[in-house]
Amino acid sequence: MAESVLFGIAEGVLWKIASRALQEAITIYGVENQISELRETLAAIKAVLLDAEEQQPKNHRLQLWLDRLQDVFYDAEDVLDELECEALRKQELSRYGGINGKVRHFFSLSNPIMFRAKISHKIKEIRERLSRISTDKDQFSLNVRSADNGVPHIRSREMTYSFINKSDVFGRDLDRKRIIELLLPPTDDKNLLVIPIVGIGGLGKTTMAKLVYNDDSVKEQFELRIWVCVPEDFDLKKTIEGIIEDATSQSLGNFDIQQLQTHLQNTIKDKKYLLVLDDVWSNDRRKWKELKDLLKVGASESKIIVTTRSSEVASIMGTHPSHNLKGLSHEDSMTLFKKWAFDEKEMELCPKLLEIGNDIVEKTQGVPLLVKTLGSLLYTKNKERYWKHIRDSETWEIVEAKKDIMPALKLSYDHLPSHLKRCFSMLSLYPRGHKIKGTNLADLWMAFGLISSTTNELALEDIGVEYVKELWKRSLIQEVEEHESVLAFKVHDLVHSLAMSVAQNDCSIVALDTAEISEGIRYVSLSSSSLKGISNFNGVPPFLKNPTSKRLRAIKLQFKVADGVITEEFSKICISKCNSLRYLDLPFGTFEKMPSSICKLKQLRMLSLQYNKRLKKLPDTICELQSLLYLSLVGCSELAHLPKNMKRLINLRYLYITTKQKSLQESGIQYLENLHLLGLEGCKNLEVLFEGTCRLIRLRKLEILDCGRPISVPFGELTALECLTITKSQLTLTQESRSRFSLNLRTLVIQKFEQVMELLQCLEGSACTLDTFFVYDCPSLTAIPEWLSNHTHLRLIRLIRCPNLSFMPQGIQFLTALKELRIIHCDELSKRCEPQIGQDWHKIAHVPQIKLDRKRVQWTDD
Repeated sequence: MAESVLFGIAEGVLWKIASRALQEAITIYGVENQISELRETLAAIKAVLLDAEEQQPKNHRLQLWLDRLQDVFYDAEDVLDELECEALRKQELSRYGGINGKVRHFFSLSNPIMFRAKISHKIKEIRERLSRISTDKDQFSLNVRSADNGVPHIRSREMTYSFINKSDVFGRDLDRKRIIELLLPPTDDKNLLVIPIVGIGGLGKTTMAKLVYNDDSVKEQFELRIWVCVPEDFDLKKTIEGIIEDATSQSLGNFDIQQLQTHLQNTIKDKKYLLVLDDVWSNDRRKWKELKDLLKVGASESKIIVTTRSSEVASIMGTHPSHNLKGLSHEDSMTLFKKWAFDEKEMELCPKLLEIGNDIVEKTQGVPLLVKTLGSLLYTKNKERYWKHIRDSETWEIVEAKKDIMPALKLSYDHLPSHLKRCFSMLSLYPRGHKIKGTNLADLWMAFGLISSTTNELALEDIGVEYVKELWKRSLIQEVEEHESVLAFKVHDLVHSLAMSVAQNDCSIVALDTAEISEGIRYVSLSSSSLKGISNFNGVPPFLKNPTSKRLRAIKLQFKVADGVITEEFSKICISKCNSLRYLDLPFGTFEKMPSSICKLKQLRMLSLQYNKRLKKLPDTICELQSLLYLSLVGCSELAHLPKNMKRLINLRYLYITTKQKSLQESGIQYLENLHLLGLEGCKNLEVLFEGTCRLIRLRKLEILDCGRPISVPFGELTALECLTITKSQLTLTQESRSRFSLNLRTLVIQKFEQVMELLQCLEGSACTLDTFFVYDCPSLTAIPEWLSNHTHLRLIRLIRCPNLSFMPQGIQFLTALKELRIIHCDELSKRCEPQIGQDWHKIAHVPQIKLDRKRVQWTDD
């Protein structure tokens, strides 16, 4: 529903008007009066939007009014972004001078007089449209409503990172034991046993499968355990890829189906395996038979668990009667609810809330996802009237009438802060069951202008991660893991359906052969990954050629695409037709150069050209994209050099590159004062980043991956550096550079790096700020530096495949903040750290979570 995100859009426009950047632009171009009138009209409309949202299901005319309003809000955002972009351009011109001749410049829209006339006209048009819409609102008798419902008190919740936390599961012991009983005993039946777990969405089928999958008695029975989330269409190639990747940790995306089938059978041949096929929707018997025939080469006692909502799917796939999962008992539901709705100490102090909570739980019909989500929602509130509002909502009548929990689940969305509503809706652009990195999602939100900061205390990237954590606290994302200080998570398929529902007038999932998109759609996500079965594709998806595409703000790909999908014509059409783009995703392309007209996408904030292996040159005009925040050229192995005026990208925060250059000196990236992340991957010829002046005063993260020659890095100039990752590369560590390694690192990740001991020596004088210390595949690591024990905030240590480590330093026992320690395949060190008997066990015994050679020898959730 468009109206569900409309309040957030209105707030976003008003926030943009109030932002420092736009206020400066307003002053520069003298449009204060026009913007002031626009702001007043916007504020008047915003005041009644919440009431309009509540009334619209019963009033078709009101729904049409809201649709009109959405269009003008988006157009207002476009005009304000254009104004802000032009101010950035003016700032860049004043710093580096103009490129074009004076006469041409005078007659261009970059001329301040001409631009002011143009932007004033646009603002006037928006204001007049808004005024007409505002007048029309009087016919609906809308009331002014507050966004927070008068509930100012918001509490925070401590989060844990475990993959499956058994303490979060209630009332499922009997189900778990029954399924495990089917897995453990040997059988004379030579047929592959397939056990379906069936139940409605949100009942906990995946959770149940995980409990079984991670049970110690099950682990002992199977040589190989494999977990795969099955694509909705049961795509055989993707399913096989998933099985191989989970079984071997190898990604075989470039293999054809015949190669994959062979590799799968070699992987499982004669092995006793347990395979979980999670969340199966397709009832295609042919695809299942084809996969099942491949799986039969395993040992005869292998087992498969299938989770599905469909009894038809269960009957097609199952060789054993289905295990039908039921709702939790009221007692178990109430126990789960109290865990998520209260702090332990508070329950005794809130008898009235407990009574209201009991009524709410009665309505949830024992669906764990709903119990947990509503508990999380109410945890943030402590007013009795708020709890009664949830209990007495008309939504429960719809749930009862339709036998569908989705309306009740939407209560959690309805009570999100307005800034999070738009952020949540963007989850619909990702495929169902996809693992999402929090940083990638934050980048997406930044590109769409959904992250705002009223202070300079937190970077936008950090605010984005806080938004992700807020969705986690409200149980709207799940399976949250932390890897190298980066959060990754999945979205329950019901929650994903909710995101698609609330975003349906803004976002659309399209295929390569989609003919048309609705007029109001601004964000599209391409679901097609290959041309298989598509007959009308001539290099460009048909919908891009239609007038509706001109309003698009995002073109995103859901999956890695096959060769031949992203053509030169595809890229040209995107650039020529979609002038409002903020996000453009063109990876794995077949074109050798980008069109110089890329400079017309003035509001573009995110451009991904990853793994365009034929791309040889970027146009110099790309440096005219002053709004650009994110540029990824990783995997562009034929890229000869970067444009020379990269310094003109004054807003750029993220740059990831692959290039054939020996030095980046001439590109000017050393002058990018707003750059937060610089990534270098596969730069086989690179020897020098840059020399002399360096203005990377905000560079927080540096990644150097798979670069062939020793690289000279001016660490002494990177005063803001917090995260350093080095993989399969070499550094030029001169005596001079060693003495200047005074850094404030929080994360250090080293992999396949022969100079590890030299680098650690260089870091001895750095500040004691490390939070994460990871070393992988480094035989040359012979000792953990003594100075590591000075980093008292250290939380995570992982030492993996470092066979020449022989002992733990004494100071490790004083690292009281250390939460997790992993020591895997480190030979002597692994032996010395064995529980109770190892010589170094006493040094690490205080760590709550210890994994030794892939086995959890100590694992408590503190």
